[in-house]
Amino acid sequence: MSEAAGGRGCGSPVPQRAPWSLVAATAALCLVSATSVWTAGAAPMSREEKQKLGNQVLEMFDHAFGNYMEHAYPADELMPLTCRGRVRGQEPSRGDVDDALGKFSLTLIDSLDTLVVLNKTKEFEDAVRKVLRDVNLDNDVVVSVFETNIRVLGGLLGGHSLAIMLKEKGEYMQWYSDELLQMAKQLGYKLLPAFNTTSGLPYPRINLKFGIRKPEARTGTETDTCTACAGTLILEFAALSRFTGATIFEEYARKALDFLWEKRQRSSNLVGVTINIHTGDWVRKDSGVGAGIDSYYEYLLKAYVLLGDDSFLERFNTHYNAIMRYISQPPLLLDVHIHKPMLNARTWMDALLAFFPGLQVLKGDIRPAIETHEMLYQVIKKHNFLPEAFTTDFRVHWAQHPLRPEFAESTYFLYKATGDPYYLEVGKTLIENLNKYARVPCGFAAMKDVRTGSHEDRMDSFFLAEMFKYLYLLFADKEDIIFDIEDYIFTTEAHLLPLWLSTTNQSISKKNTTSEYTELDDSNFDWTCPNTQILFPHDPLYAQRIREPLKNVVDKSCPRGIVRVREESFRSGAKPPLRARDFMATNPEHLEILKKMGVSLIHLKDGRVQLVQHAIQAASSIDAEDGLRFMQEMIELSSQQQKEQQLPPRAVQIVSHPFFGRVVLTAGPAQFGLDLSKHKETRGFVASSKPYNGCSELTNPEAVMGKIALIQRGQCMFAEKARNIQNAGAIGGIVIDDNEGSSSDTAPLFQMAGDGKDTDDIKIPMLFLFSKEGSIILDAIREYEEVEVLLSDKAKDRDPEMENEEQPSSENDSQNQSAEQQVVSISQTVDLVDQESPDESSLNSSPESSSPADSEDASNISPSEQTSSPTANHETPSLDGECTDLDNQIQEQSETEEDSNPNVSWGKKVQPIDSILADWNEDIEAFEMMEKDEL
Repeated sequence: MSEAAGGRGCGSPVPQRAPWSLVAATAALCLVSATSVWTAGAAPMSREEKQKLGNQVLEMFDHAFGNYMEHAYPADELMPLTCRGRVRGQEPSRGDVDDALGKFSLTLIDSLDTLVVLNKTKEFEDAVRKVLRDVNLDNDVVVSVFETNIRVLGGLLGGHSLAIMLKEKGEYMQWYSDELLQMAKQLGYKLLPAFNTTSGLPYPRINLKFGIRKPEARTGTETDTCTACAGTLILEFAALSRFTGATIFEEYARKALDFLWEKRQRSSNLVGVTINIHTGDWVRKDSGVGAGIDSYYEYLLKAYVLLGDDSFLERFNTHYNAIMRYISQPPLLLDVHIHKPMLNARTWMDALLAFFPGLQVLKGDIRPAIETHEMLYQVIKKHNFLPEAFTTDFRVHWAQHPLRPEFAESTYFLYKATGDPYYLEVGKTLIENLNKYARVPCGFAAMKDVRTGSHEDRMDSFFLAEMFKYLYLLFADKEDIIFDIEDYIFTTEAHLLPLWLSTTNQSISKKNTTSEYTELDDSNFDWTCPNTQILFPHDPLYAQRIREPLKNVVDKSCPRGIVRVREESFRSGAKPPLRARDFMATNPEHLEILKKMGVSLIHLKDGRVQLVQHAIQAASSIDAEDGLRFMQEMIELSSQQQKEQQLPPRAVQIVSHPFFGRVVLTAGPAQFGLDLSKHKETRGFVASSKPYNGCSELTNPEAVMGKIALIQRGQCMFAEKARNIQNAGAIGGIVIDDNEGSSSDTAPLFQMAGDGKDTDDIKIPMLFLFSKEGSIILDAIREYEEVEVLLSDKAKDRDPEMENEEQPSSENDSQNQSAEQQVVSISQTVDLVDQESPDESSLNSSPESSSPADSEDASNISPSEQTSSPTANHETPSLDGECTDLDNQIQEQSETEEDSNPNVSWGKKVQPIDSILADWNEDIEAFEMMEKDEL
């Protein structure tokens, strides 16, 4: 128990404005009692094994940080597959993800306090000198205010906090004179112009050199920001004010938080995901605890812990009660509509909600924390990592995993709260999976697809800032850490801020703004440290009993179809609306119905039929609604037909020295040749074919005999290339894109189609790699000559014997339009595919468009090649086994486009018709609800 907690016993009152420490979750829960309970109920891990695992974490950090410093510094981040630094503007844009990069050596700053936690004080001192010498904060680059605050400002403040601690100890940092704090203050002033809005909510982006709105700034036109983006500033900004005495930072952050609280939905006490920074209107009205909102809740509670302001605790408890009432469906946490909180907004969850069990520990609500954490762990055991999003029946929704640390964070907090050695075993699994599946020669690579094991050329700074910190602390005893970690609180980026800031420079007015908006009583306060005898009532197996029913929740879950019952109001004597599945283009009665619904039919020269809908041309508003529904059904029907023809991505795994299976490349499949999902994988050395395009008989058959041939895309059909290398004796083929710089990171994968003829004669597997992934193999050939790869449906476990040759020990390894406006403005185009041309399938939907849809990858396809191109976010068939459900046969696609890709800005989405209809009805209800609120 830390001194900040006042040495209180369990159940004793907590004085107001005397915040407790829960850096290690120890002051919110009385650890002595909890640990004594759990050592009686489970076999503890030996100190030797804990030390061994702690040392393994240290080695892993050295591998990641060392490769960043060797191959990437002073760049912001390391690209671990190509062993070079990621510099903004020199690599293909990744959209909003790149807003974290500001040419300020991001990874180094984000790792500063991690070095101290891991007892690398000499390395910390060297790193601080490098930051002071090399880092420039005056770059002409547009960055995210949110990311820059939590990573850079937080990193500088965390580094300063531990630098003054080390200086006081008298051995290290004796030269230090608050230089990091001065840099933090400089950066704080650079971020302040973002708050120049009528609401006090900050702009989402700012130019470090030119600020906001200036022509040179290239920003300041945004209207929306996420709730977490505006509500995750108070810890860093208040700490900066308390450290420096400049109150302006804390004042601005408090004003933003006050505005968000005022704009909460009054009847549900929930907040939306996205808000207009000028008007305060909610742009996205769904609410959850994951992406877009997560750290807003976290900072309300931690602001109370750090600053001792009662209003933050009141607000948090109010929100928390709403979360547990509407969003929590143990063990799931599902988004809901803020105006209709009993209605789920989606049927999937994102990985960022994995932080929430840790926050519940801080709150002292242990049972739901255990339940949700166990559910997440079961998903991890199934896929090795937590997918970016997964459905309520635990299928992969978004397959990426950028090495996020939130689950490790919650694991650490649950262990510190319960002392249950089960959570040490969970941490051990995380270490093993990182070394087994993510470790590459130049660091750790993010997973591009957890199903195939393919990698992405990124290692985000938060991986070093958070993951290794939580994992090391999980296995460390108190004497293993050179300072008392309970004297500090973790920010959302796991940076450390000292709790003594609560009594320093308290010049900020602590007006209780909460009670201006709502009547609160004493039930909104939790003034006592939760008693572990209540949390674990005389039962050493309490947590185990909570986990037990969830052990097989993932494996036993079969997909449940989501059936929406639509209430149709038919006019007297009228027939039911025409359904897309019943439509026949040759039926005159159907054509007349289409005309009444405002739908035009156009026969195209290539045999396809195109539908165009103008709701204003419909016979009535009811007919217009029927037309919109018909068009959406047609889109879904066509999309379903396309998905049935699509194949999941494949993997190319480099298994030879020095890679040993650690590099996995995402590959596009072929609609011909050996199906890798049904047959054993193909393994062999690679060789380039001559001619390289593979469009004629090979002149070097002896070079490709018994090997996997490398061929360049272009100049002939894919099937022709496959036949030529097969005739030369190749056992497989890899087609490399001829469009220099193309990458699976920025372009959708597609599957190689046949030549319109019988392709049963092609017996070898064929895969497609974009230029960037292909160059990794070509570079390896130039450096090592002999390169062996594995072609498979998913990455395989690496060979321990081969790996041992490299490593001594494997263990080290604002849509508020009226109803009429929305209907009138919508035009929808649908291409109906002729059944005789399945490979020519296409579907396009765009406002006020009547031109036929081109192939999605048309810009990259040579005229002689047929390419079937699945969308970037195509969800492959489940690998979950034989589970079936009749409801799946009538499942309707209810997700909007903005739900299908986490890396695309919400503001750039084209809204599907069903979403428009839903928003139309929802906005009317929301308007009525707001009128009641005002009354």
